[in-house]
Amino acid sequence: MNIRNRALKRRLVWLAGLTLVIIFIKIVSGNSQWVEAVYSTKLYATFSSFLRIIFGWLPFSIGDIFYLLVIVWFIWKLMRFSTKLFKRQLNRKWFVRTGYMLLIIGMVVYIVFNIFWGMNYNRRDIAEQLSLPISKTDTADLKIIEMLLLQKVNASKQALVNQHTSYPTNKELFKRAFACYRQAEKLYPFLGYKYFSVKSSMFSWWGNYFGFTGYYNPFTGEAQVNTMVPKFILPYTTSHEMAHQLGYAKEEEANFAGYLAATSSGDTLFHYSTYLDLFVYANRQLFFVDSASAKAAVAQLIPEVKADIKEWREFLRKHKNPLEPVISWAYGNYLRANQQPKGITSYDEVIADLIAFYKKYRRI
Repeated sequence: MNIRNRALKRRLVWLAGLTLVIIFIKIVSGNSQWVEAVYSTKLYATFSSFLRIIFGWLPFSIGDIFYLLVIVWFIWKLMRFSTKLFKRQLNRKWFVRTGYMLLIIGMVVYIVFNIFWGMNYNRRDIAEQLSLPISKTDTADLKIIEMLLLQKVNASKQALVNQHTSYPTNKELFKRAFACYRQAEKLYPFLGYKYFSVKSSMFSWWGNYFGFTGYYNPFTGEAQVNTMVPKFILPYTTSHEMAHQLGYAKEEEANFAGYLAATSSGDTLFHYSTYLDLFVYANRQLFFVDSASAKAAVAQLIPEVKADIKEWREFLRKHKNPLEPVISWAYGNYLRANQQPKGITSYDEVIADLIAFYKKYRRI
């Protein structure tokens, strides 16, 4: 067997092996009971805790450095490609070899991503864990939850104003988010959080223009928060990203877990940030079915809350960029590919969980 045939055989073996692993992942992740009972609460819980132990003590994000190196590598490869293209050094053999390598890299990344975290997209919902009576949301439900959120938003903001509360440093805020989860664990054992690992994102400035307030790095177990957004956004964002660390991969699930954690504590900063975000979600949904009621609810917000919403809108307007529709489209497709058929609006789905929670417990 000549060298060329041996190389071709090795490539086919690699492709076949990786394909079998991907098929296996698809099969096992299709069983939500197995994912919940074995992967999410045992394998992933242990491994993610291990990652947080290794990287959590560092004052900077290893995951961001990893992403930065990937970006630099990609730019370097793109420059080399451009040089070869300009010099006409590309041929069929180069394209075949490069295509093969890209395919292998893509398959390996897919496998590692799913083993490290991605299978959590197929786990049981928190609503099932709490035995919540989920049903189709109607206009009456939206109006009720909107009024309850309105009261919570106004009351928590007024308390902050009366107490002359100032926002803590990012480091202190992250510690307070950890305290929220420790308190929530007493009520909801599935929210048990150990080995703290939350960092400020190195890409916060870019995040302002690309539209992200935080993200979870599944390869290092770190939660990153964009700390350059308006301060009142940060508490709930931090709770949301920590929920991803616990394996709640879907955005509405992370929103709901973040809500449970933030409101289980006595921290008014976290109450206000959480209720304000949920009020906006509910108001957006209500607007589509009853715009008059949605506008009436906004009119009843106290001036200090209206000022925060105005600041948030001005922040978004200031950082608007022409690539935003493309970014939203790409991220929406990513969400749809991972068990979230409503794409970007999946975040809003937390309101259905909140309504079910209220129907069962008569509180929010």
